[in-house]
Amino acid sequence: MWRRTILHKHPGWQALAALILLSGCGTNPPVPGEPAALTAYQTLTPSPSMTPEMGSLPGETVMPSPTPFTYIIQAGDTMGALAQKFGVSLDALVAANPGVSPNTMSIGATLLIPTDRNNLTGESTPTPVPFTITQSQCYPTLDNGMWCFALAQNDSSEALENVSAQIILVSPDGGLIGVLTAIPPLNIIPPQTAVPLTAFFPAPVPGEARARVQILSAMTLAPGSNRYLEASVVNPVIEIAPGGHSANVSGQASLPADSPPAQSVWVVAVAYDGAGRVVGFRRWEGSGLQAGGSLPFAMSVASLGAPITRVELLVEARP
Repeated sequence: MWRRTILHKHPGWQALAALILLSGCGTNPPVPGEPAALTAYQTLTPSPSMTPEMGSLPGETVMPSPTPFTYIIQAGDTMGALAQKFGVSLDALVAANPGVSPNTMSIGATLLIPTDRNNLTGESTPTPVPFTITQSQCYPTLDNGMWCFALAQNDSSEALENVSAQIILVSPDGGLIGVLTAIPPLNIIPPQTAVPLTAFFPAPVPGEARARVQILSAMTLAPGSNRYLEASVVNPVIEIAPGGHSANVSGQASLPADSPPAQSVWVVAVAYDGAGRVVGFRRWEGSGLQAGGSLPFAMSVASLGAPITRVELLVEARP
């Protein structure tokens, strides 16, 4: 069951925040885990020279190549179980991730899953599924870094997980500045829903840099998965500051009375401008949500670009 409500900014009243109900739902450079607070915007609108470019033709979805794709480590994952799931040898998986200890894998960290063309075990390998990048925006920060957002649209009837894209930052003359993997601030993109994939390029980054986006990976969430709980946001409130440069968001994350308790709860606020462009995001994390109970949250989200006119909330809870 999926539900979404979007409310826009109107003068003189407090708008309710958008609500997306997830039965499940990861973050973003600099490191996986809690996204860094957004640095204050540098300009009200991105300059024309900052308009990012897609790495593919408009409307075309570029599927992952036979090179390794990424996987975000979940609670309960082990190297052995993941090797079996993806149909690769344990030795190949360990070799592809020399910086990851098989005994101390961190939840939210990224693994490279190698493609094994000579898989003789007969075990199935994941089938990548398409999604669409509908927009990409980059914003310089006051410390000469740059945030880049690629809005991923899931038009399928199933939730997607392990969604990622590559953002290639280039100078106006085409020179390579940097390459990062962009992932969503939650683990899942619900059906018929858009969620930004995010990446932060540390300083120094030229303000005229442009981004090209290449889809890397996405998989359909297994039916009946019990790794996520049916959480919702109740009594959401958004207060957009005068001028729309920031917004305060509050509410409660809630679980049904018959649900298992949640050990981890994430709420993400995604800010949009009047043209529907992503201009900022922030993630709140909590824990210890009991069945039938609620957990209050409060956070602020800043705009890196044009004034905020609406905010959408996404929630994820895991047992």
